[in-house]
Amino acid sequence: MTKPLEGRRIAVAGAGGGLGPAVCQALVDAGAWVAAADRSKDHAAPVSEIAHVTHGVDLLTEEGAQGWAQELGEVDGVLHLVGGWRGGDTVEAMDLADLDLLEGLLFHTLVHTTRAFAPLLKAAGTNGRFATVSSNVVARPTAGNAAYAATKAAAEAWTLTLAAELAETGGTANVAVVNAIVTPQMRAENPDKAYKTFTDTDEIAAGLVYLCSDAARKVNGQRLHLHG
Repeated sequence: MTKPLEGRRIAVAGAGGGLGPAVCQALVDAGAWVAAADRSKDHAAPVSEIAHVTHGVDLLTEEGAQGWAQELGEVDGVLHLVGGWRGGDTVEAMDLADLDLLEGLLFHTLVHTTRAFAPLLKAAGTNGRFATVSSNVVARPTAGNAAYAATKAAAEAWTLTLAAELAETGGTANVAVVNAIVTPQMRAENPDKAYKTFTDTDEIAAGLVYLCSDAARKVNGQRLHLHG
């Protein structure tokens, strides 16, 4: 039986984080050729035996993102998994250094990645896919999460703008939305915890595989909710 991503080339940014191994494994299982990147080869180590190639890339710089895209030369999809969190304080007490940090991790890395890969995604035509993972806090901000919610909102808006561009060549860009992510390690460390509002990494990975597949060809500019 043909696999849904057979022959597709997918680049995964931020692949060394908690979500990366599940996503890379799901992509490979679906038949994709996977290029995984994190800020260094060491940080990409968790997926070194899953992905076909791994790269150390500084996506905080435009040069880093452009260099990665040029090295790959051709891709059908890009998944942006770069994450981070700071929060817990009121608006007036928040350390603006936290805002700067999150702006870099959650927004600037996405901007640099999309700018570098947009020509390749457009060249991929109807196979062109981009997706990122965001949080329900964008739609329902909570106290203490101003910096996180604001930078995630900016990343979502940028992604939806890309969706409008890719629509002209038949490609798509979408946002997978969760409340919070639970990893296998978290479940192993807290076996009695229900994690009722959390989404398992395997479930998110399945959603991202779907967004990269032909089955989601008409899904563009959407916020795909993967939470209870």
